[in-house]
Amino acid sequence: MRRFIVGALAVLGGLLVLSVLGAVVAWHFLAPRQPAIAASTILELDLTQPPVEAPPRDAVSQLFLEERLSLRDVLDALQRAGADPRVKGVIARVGNDQIGTATVQQLRDAVAAFRGKGKFALAFADTFGEFGPGNRSYYLATAFDEIWLQPLGQLGLTGLRAETPFLRGTLDLLGIVPRLDHRSEYKSAMNTLTDTEMKPAQREETEAIVKSVFGQMLRDVAAARRIAEPDLRKIIDGGPYLAAEALKLRLVDHVGYRDEAIAAARARAGGIAALLRPLPYLDRAGRPNREGPTIALIYGDGIIARGGSEENPLTGAGVLGSDTVARAFRSALADPTVRAILFRIDSPGGSAVASETIWRETVRARQANIPVIVCMGDVAGSGGYYIAAAANKIVAEPATLTGSIGVVAGKMLTSGFWSKIGVSWGVVDDGADAGFFSTLQDYTPEGQRHFESFLDTVYAGFKERVADGRRLDKETVEKVARGRVWTGEDAKALGLVDALGGYETALRLARIAAHLDPEGPITLKQYPPERSAREEILDRLLGREPPAEAAISRQGLVAELRRLARLAQPLLQRAESLAAPPGAVRMPAGPELR
Repeated sequence: MRRFIVGALAVLGGLLVLSVLGAVVAWHFLAPRQPAIAASTILELDLTQPPVEAPPRDAVSQLFLEERLSLRDVLDALQRAGADPRVKGVIARVGNDQIGTATVQQLRDAVAAFRGKGKFALAFADTFGEFGPGNRSYYLATAFDEIWLQPLGQLGLTGLRAETPFLRGTLDLLGIVPRLDHRSEYKSAMNTLTDTEMKPAQREETEAIVKSVFGQMLRDVAAARRIAEPDLRKIIDGGPYLAAEALKLRLVDHVGYRDEAIAAARARAGGIAALLRPLPYLDRAGRPNREGPTIALIYGDGIIARGGSEENPLTGAGVLGSDTVARAFRSALADPTVRAILFRIDSPGGSAVASETIWRETVRARQANIPVIVCMGDVAGSGGYYIAAAANKIVAEPATLTGSIGVVAGKMLTSGFWSKIGVSWGVVDDGADAGFFSTLQDYTPEGQRHFESFLDTVYAGFKERVADGRRLDKETVEKVARGRVWTGEDAKALGLVDALGGYETALRLARIAAHLDPEGPITLKQYPPERSAREEILDRLLGREPPAEAAISRQGLVAELRRLARLAQPLLQRAESLAAPPGAVRMPAGPELR
């Protein structure tokens, strides 16, 4: 009887795994063909949540997670639809204020290009901030030629404000002492831990950023709504507004509900029109930039760290791994069809060592006569600018947070905290400065000299990379460095950026650098190449070896197979317990795959 139960449970566990894999096979071979695009179609966008910067690194995870648009999905859909006579216009839902300002500017440019094809663009919001700020979402909405606001909606247009918490008082209460230092005075990342209020340099930097970004928004919104800038500033000073007030001030065009906005969009399309979201549309119409000479697209988004890239699949936030990005560069250089590299960076920085690894790959590309064009997202600061410094050209949006050429490092001394909660530590060491990295003791005099030397060396190396890459003398670099963050608009005036714009500006510069027609067709190919979940799983089922440049995506496949195995694990463990004789000691099956 025992043998029968064991066998039955083992079979059930195996069948569970096989059923999931079988479903994937059926999905691949039996998936229905995409329906045709209606002769009258309206592209429907949901921009209430920020699009992720890059497609998910783990394609298999897409099988189990809610679909999330990437920025390239939205831009590709608008570009492709702009040239598609079946698409009459676009309707977008906006309203939340979570999208970064530089991303808003990229989307505004894409909507403007779409409208430039003679098509309408309508934005609907149930509210621009529900008794909260709505500056950026409204800034995005003004790119559309019609703005609808729900009757009880609000317009949280009140100007920009930067708030910085300071935790030094809390750390003092906890008995934690920050031992941090920086190069140089504008490198303010540590200030929230070391100070109780803004220092003059941090306040100067923050005021300059707020003034620059608000000036950009004021200029663009005034032009879009045909309101003089002085008058718009007075309007903003009087905010926030209820829907009826916003309509009276010509900040919105209609007060109405979503169904009424959709009906108005269909009327502008000439009657009955189908609504189609970006991914289904692209599946049916095909993406742009799929023919012509190849330009490689490499993503560098997230906190920079050594090792492989990874992400939280639920949020899209993640780590920019130096090994992953370096492999992507090497794969692109190994492809003889690649004429240039577009390096998309959206990173606040991170590891100096990892940044150096990626910087080296950009240098190698240039040495191989493959131009590298950097296109910056919301932020390219500290290590995010370090990895851009050697590029042939750097493109940023006017609001991109740029620079922060400096370094901050150190440790938090926690011995006081442990004493407060009754924890004591026993210590044994061998070495004059074995406690250099310990949070239980302060730096020794010799350790402090090593620490300061490290900061000086990294800072000098960072400035050297910028001077060489940007062809600037050391004095000029020192003036724009000192840890200071600039907006893209200010960074361009200082020589840290070559052009203002987004993907299209960067691609034009890439064509020029590769001696191609500046407006000619190209193939934009992501490295490592995008692979669907079913491709990855089927390669393993059928014993096919994927392309070498796709090897780094195997980690995601392994993780998914492990997830499937965990589903069957309770059944298999039950079978094992029944099969084992009383008192048997179980040994581990082997090392865990990572």
